Amino acid sequence: MNETVNASRGMVTSPHHLASSAGLGVLEDGGNALEAAVAMAAVLAVVYPHMTSIGGDSFWLVCKPSGDVYSIDACGAAAQTASLDFYRARGHTSVPWRGPLAANTVAGTLSGWELALAAGKGSLPLSRLLRDAIWHAEDGVAVTPGGAEVAASKDDELRGILGYAEVFRPEGRPLAAGDRLRQPALAATLRHMVQHGLRDAYEGKLAARIAADLARTGSPVSGEDLRAHRAHLGAPLTAQVREAQLYNTPPPTQGASSLLILALFDRIEAAGADSFAHVHAIVEATKLAFRTARNSLLGDPDLMPRSPQGLLSDEAALDQMAAEIDPQSARPWPEAAEAGDTTWFGAVDSEGCVVSAIQSTYFEFGSGIVLPETGITWQNRGAGFRLEVDGWNALRPGRKPFHTLNPAIARFPDGKVMAYGTMGGEGQPQTQAAIFSRYARYGIALGDAVAAPRWLLGRTWGEESLTLKLEDRFDPSLYADLRAAGHDLELLAPYTSIMGHAGALVRRADGRLEGAGDPRSDGGVAAW
Repeated sequence: MNETVNASRGMVTSPHHLASSAGLGVLEDGGNALEAAVAMAAVLAVVYPHMTSIGGDSFWLVCKPSGDVYSIDACGAAAQTASLDFYRARGHTSVPWRGPLAANTVAGTLSGWELALAAGKGSLPLSRLLRDAIWHAEDGVAVTPGGAEVAASKDDELRGILGYAEVFRPEGRPLAAGDRLRQPALAATLRHMVQHGLRDAYEGKLAARIAADLARTGSPVSGEDLRAHRAHLGAPLTAQVREAQLYNTPPPTQGASSLLILALFDRIEAAGADSFAHVHAIVEATKLAFRTARNSLLGDPDLMPRSPQGLLSDEAALDQMAAEIDPQSARPWPEAAEAGDTTWFGAVDSEGCVVSAIQSTYFEFGSGIVLPETGITWQNRGAGFRLEVDGWNALRPGRKPFHTLNPAIARFPDGKVMAYGTMGGEGQPQTQAAIFSRYARYGIALGDAVAAPRWLLGRTWGEESLTLKLEDRFDPSLYADLRAAGHDLELLAPYTSIMGHAGALVRRADGRLEGAGDPRSDGGVAAW
């Protein structure tokens, strides 16, 4: 479905209908957009465990009614004992992708919820915000076809990891579509935080249980690492294009890549949405953005050699980069790719606060570890660290890992504010560029901009090939033109989750709201 939903009092969107329902209920009960977003985040951590968990990280962009935009970085750092010697002593030349040694960073998601609620100054108690998530964890939720597909495809590598089988293979087999997933330990953890606060996961009795479980698995993350963690509120990255002022999250995310793609595309005239000129220009801008920023620059902000905002503000440099794009010929693309599974969700309230947020465990089910005492699935974001002495994303105790996550916001001259984003690893900046350019430059309705066929350079969701992938719904002439230009094409199913689960919300200056969910997901827009 590619419908654009309209409303005026409040609106949310997420990739699962139960999360959208939870967010809308909070708005109807007098909560603000940040409170609604936390309610959705909590439900997603229960009903979409293959994509997100309270054992992962999160990033937020918030546009206040005044128009001011701020970001929240809820990324956990590498454990203090997670050193090169730690891994080399265990015979590793790279960080394992699964198991306890992949669980080498603090999970920051809950600290992001805590900071978002403090900044939003809402009125609803945590018991209300976590109510639906607790219910779904305790009573159970039907496994989606997509979740079942992931569970089956990853079963061989996950079923032997501590805690995984007890929760996600309760009958000795992978969960199938329609099976009821119950998570009583996770429900108890959420109830505990209702009584003792979200910070208890880092400093209180809950933190002690988490640390003991992690130690039992062999993870290097300790209670001291949990106590040291804090989320941070700061300024976002920004870029001006002809249609709007764009915002995204700073490092360690790839937000600069998303902004750079659109800043380069802004310098190119490409007539017609989804034409060869449109798709080719964004694909070539993607190659430049990834080579210039994502694959060599972005990472822990304290260890970066160059300011990404400086790059985005350097008009002469952007002009020079855009001039490198050949309008008729594709550059070779040999670069390695990043994986990742994520949930994006957005909310807007009647006061005009707009939230764009994203949270993730990195790979499907993260490290695969499910902590027995708390029911928390722990992320493997730190598996992306390089076991090198120095350089891009090299492992260092206390260092933040590079993140593909990046929620987006755009402010238009006529007063509109747009929140948009998607899951999908390195596909996130590309899908953002497709949705924004369709809506803002070409005037495509929001629902059509999200649902229209998409493309992806590289891989996501475990795909290994580095081809330019397109959903097979474009005009066939586009495929011929792209091949003639030198693009290595691969056609995929018409609506495939490989292209991510996207969404978008728009608040107009007069208070009217528009929203769109993704037909590739299990969710959508909820409004009143």
